[in-house]
Amino acid sequence: MDSKQHIELTQRYSAHNYSPLEVVLASGDGAWVSDVEGNRYLDMLSAYSALNFGHQNKRILKAAAAQLNRLTMTSRAFFNDQLGPLCQELSEFCSLEMVLPMNSGAEAVETSIKAARRWGYEVKKVAENKAEIICLSGNFAGRTTTIISFSTDKESTRDFGPFTPGFKIARFGDAAHLESLISENTVAVLAEPIQGEGGVIIPPSGYLKSLREICTKHKVLLIADEIQTGLCRTGDIFACDHEHVIPDLLLLGKSLGGGVTPISAVVGKREVLHVFTPGSHGSTFGGNPFACAIAREVIALIKEEKPEVRAKTLGEYFLRELRAIKSPFITEVRGRGLFIGCDVDPAYGPAKKVCARLKEHGLLCKDTRVQTIRFAPPLVIEQKDLDLALVAIKKVFEHA
Repeated sequence: MDSKQHIELTQRYSAHNYSPLEVVLASGDGAWVSDVEGNRYLDMLSAYSALNFGHQNKRILKAAAAQLNRLTMTSRAFFNDQLGPLCQELSEFCSLEMVLPMNSGAEAVETSIKAARRWGYEVKKVAENKAEIICLSGNFAGRTTTIISFSTDKESTRDFGPFTPGFKIARFGDAAHLESLISENTVAVLAEPIQGEGGVIIPPSGYLKSLREICTKHKVLLIADEIQTGLCRTGDIFACDHEHVIPDLLLLGKSLGGGVTPISAVVGKREVLHVFTPGSHGSTFGGNPFACAIAREVIALIKEEKPEVRAKTLGEYFLRELRAIKSPFITEVRGRGLFIGCDVDPAYGPAKKVCARLKEHGLLCKDTRVQTIRFAPPLVIEQKDLDLALVAIKKVFEHA
């Protein structure tokens, strides 16, 4: 955005008779939402709220409506004609062999832990009840008791002990430190390719590739938690794709449900997921036909519309413009695709306070780890809407 365009947008945004609502009506799309009072906001937190493909995406809603008119939830008494096709399509899409659908991201993580442990005992021959999984500092994978047992965030763990054993913590981004923690009992490494809740923390170049090589060398499973980063958010279909890494288990969730229904999935190699036998693991609603039909449409949408290309191009633009903002209260901006973290100087206050100010200017953003704002709009967003967001961000930071 050149200086002339910036001046024009600033004048439009600040004009006495030109409200944020009118801006929205002039440019509206699936990146905008409204409150009960009719105020309209640009959604900049959709990675967190599972809306990669926008609010009220027409083709996803059409698939949902079609399935609602057939069969929604099911039990073993009914034939589910969506589960098999989803498993086949998703496994091919991920270049892996088996799929186990669940409901939430946390369920997918819990499922991967069970699979890795059983694989460790039955295939790697780890001694009974000795299996260890290496996780990374700054991680966030959910809020169940087992998952918070490997969290390094004190607020996630305060007053929730005792905790589940069997986890070690390696420094995020330090492959050598992780390798030093591997023992004969290590069955898996659980890693987010980019730490979303941790503040959009991007590891050094080559880190994921190093993890893949280390895990292969030591006969350890690599579990990639792509619940936030997966499905085009970072400018590629999966964040692992940036380094051409295929994990042993790939965890998906959030936007797999198209912003319509919860669904998650553990996608993995046959030699790992085959350890589950009938009755050893399950879920009441996991793989229900309604969620499966929507997930199938999400996969079809990605194949046909290639939203990762849009995320890459617009992400590079937005990142560049954010970094150009002149404010002493922005200490760092980093990101990949439309997954961007902006660190706020503590002298300006916590990020949550800044998010409240941005809301006053028509932007919905999510704070994390006290001093970081995440900008993660729907991938259908238009560049002109990003320009409006930039005007609002500049007003908040440059006139503090």
